Amino acid sequence: MSVPISEVTFRRILANFPENLSLAFAYGSGVYRQAGPNGSRKNLMLDFVFTVDDPVTWHSKNLQQNRSHYSFLRFCGPKVIAKVQNNYGAGIYYNTMIMCAGKLIKYGVISTETLINDLLTWNTLYVAGRLQKPVRILSLKEDTVLRAALESNLESAVTAAFLMLPESFSEEDLFVQIAGLSYSGDFRMLLGEEKAKVVNIVKPNIPHFRELYGQILFKNPQVLYKENQGRLEIDKSPEAQFTQLMTLPKTLQQEISYLMDTPGKNRDVEETLLQVAHDPDCGTVVRQGLSGIVRPSSVMQSTKGILTAGVKKSLIYSSMKVLKMWTGWTKKTS
Repeated sequence: MSVPISEVTFRRILANFPENLSLAFAYGSGVYRQAGPNGSRKNLMLDFVFTVDDPVTWHSKNLQQNRSHYSFLRFCGPKVIAKVQNNYGAGIYYNTMIMCAGKLIKYGVISTETLINDLLTWNTLYVAGRLQKPVRILSLKEDTVLRAALESNLESAVTAAFLMLPESFSEEDLFVQIAGLSYSGDFRMLLGEEKAKVVNIVKPNIPHFRELYGQILFKNPQVLYKENQGRLEIDKSPEAQFTQLMTLPKTLQQEISYLMDTPGKNRDVEETLLQVAHDPDCGTVVRQGLSGIVRPSSVMQSTKGILTAGVKKSLIYSSMKVLKMWTGWTKKTS
């Protein structure tokens, strides 16, 4: 089992970067232990996301402090880097395979505005998806809009999961659905990630998921949460499902409407969602809608990684992913 990363180590890493972060968090298998054949691997790369109000200013300072972190784009200057960050993929710029404070790290930079938009609308479900799973919050400034968006993202994750679950289910069933939202349609689940990745994320971290979602479940009038039994019950009537569908983030509603729209009818979103609420395959439609969001953003962000990491690092990083998958497969079959 890997040794947990100390608070001191996180502070040492953050000290290497410009300040003025509206949010900084660490995530992934280097922070929270995962089950499965790769769960005991040591010296995993630590993943971070830094949220900044002004990407141009932040990258300008970071180029002065950590110029070697960047690919050839460092020669283009902070304005071009910020443009690549904001206008392509999921609105996040990653520098990967960096040695910092004795640890191998990868860090992404995203603007506060872009993050809030993703949290509220799920327009890419990229960083919003990471924040639906347990993360290690390292800093969070007093920003009521950002904090409200973070809470809204968790509430939306619960609602989407409810629509894909039966009337009665376990806590683990719920958390697996939530953890899998941002992997729906992600091509990396086929090419580089372990097939059982979502279950492996959830199983060792049930207490962390419970801490993240417990209060939301207790406050939700549509669920009976039997915490002592680890069981939940929800109303699966068309009326209840319509209420849930109407509270989903805008982009997911639009994707569902697009899937169900009959050519020439031009129905509004509410009318389409009412139809879906009465459909026995409602959960399948929601899952397909999620795939319609995740698939293009994951492809574009991975393609963008070739620019931001450089070809050499991209090849090494991809090889590490494939090796991880292969190691997991061989351990399971040996």
